[in-house]
Amino acid sequence: MKTFYATFLVMVMILMSCSSGKAQDSNKGFVSLFDGKTTQGWHTYGKTFVGKGWKAEDGALHLDPKAKENDGGDLVTDKEYSNFHLKLDWKVAPKANSGVLFHVHEDAEKYHQTYSTGPEMQVLDNEGHPDGKIIKHRAGDLYDLVKSSTEPVKPVGKWNTAEIISNHGQLEFILNGVKTVSVTQFDESWKALIAGSKFAAWEGFGTFTSGKITLQDHGDEVWFRNIMIKELK
Repeated sequence: MKTFYATFLVMVMILMSCSSGKAQDSNKGFVSLFDGKTTQGWHTYGKTFVGKGWKAEDGALHLDPKAKENDGGDLVTDKEYSNFHLKLDWKVAPKANSGVLFHVHEDAEKYHQTYSTGPEMQVLDNEGHPDGKIIKHRAGDLYDLVKSSTEPVKPVGKWNTAEIISNHGQLEFILNGVKTVSVTQFDESWKALIAGSKFAAWEGFGTFTSGKITLQDHGDEVWFRNIMIKELK
């Protein structure tokens, strides 16, 4: 019996080691954009500081609307990214709306909001927020441009793992391990998507090939964690 348990424990340890190795391999080449403790590497769009609503707590970036005191705004990376693979976890409070934007051109005088230039992966309580009733506005969608091919989003209060891959014009969204969007940017089909959206008359929207990564302050409570990125050549 002792031999059996010893063999069993060895097998468990081997399996755990293999699992850990696979996780490390999947994150190879990625660098963290959030240290789990501070907002270092981020600032409010158009500002030099982080608004009061964003707090680094319990290993997550937490947007608390009650703490904003009229000092809110979208959070953007200090650095710009062009071709990249972004990974992060998100969860929302009931009835909440947020988003992860990319290729955001930070020129607050010309473009007053991050969404003036940056496409968005929607973050949403599909069942509780009004946007959940609008096609191309649900969680995992390329907001107002492309509807998710499937909806693997988890219930409100649960963590979702999202990935955005932008590689020389090839754009993919992955939510909880399932590809939800695949589209080509910057070609004629991309221009047609924009022309058929709410962004049709917005000069500069979806035209920048490099820009900031953005976590949206939509006025609702949301959390982000395990934010990491790999720059692609």
